[in-house]
Amino acid sequence: MTGFRDLPQIVLGPLAGRSDADWQRAPAGKWTSAQIVEHLALGIEWSARKFVERRAKPPMSRRRRTPIEWLARQFILGLEWYPQGMTAPEGTRPAARVERAAAEARFRAGLELWERVVADLLPARRHDLFVKHPRLGDLTIEEWLAFHVSHARHHARQIRERVAG
Repeated sequence: MTGFRDLPQIVLGPLAGRSDADWQRAPAGKWTSAQIVEHLALGIEWSARKFVERRAKPPMSRRRRTPIEWLARQFILGLEWYPQGMTAPEGTRPAARVERAAAEARFRAGLELWERVVADLLPARRHDLFVKHPRLGDLTIEEWLAFHVSHARHHARQIRERVAG
């Protein structure tokens, strides 16, 4: 979980000490930093809640990955490469206007929820509890943590671009 613990610094670090206006700056048609933080928070929160909902379920088996899921996994988790033009899954798209404080609070709350998931479910459910990722297929707790780190790094580059400009 080491990389996961770095998420506040990865995502919020570039925004530390920045004005609310900096959080709202974005190129035309692109998300603001506040919206990016909200997007990350929504995904983090959703995946953690799914594991909480499933923790009492009997041991599960991973469904076979489709060729597209296998390929997506290689690019996203292996190379940390996200194809341009990919759209965020339903439920992880931020509102048109997201306030800094709300985005940051939701992001931190999602991280805290994940800390509880890890404390409650690892190592006992390491290999037999899955939540389906919309692009990558069934993922374990640790695979979801790795995804969130990769995803955060991807969006942190966008945040750094926005605050630099």
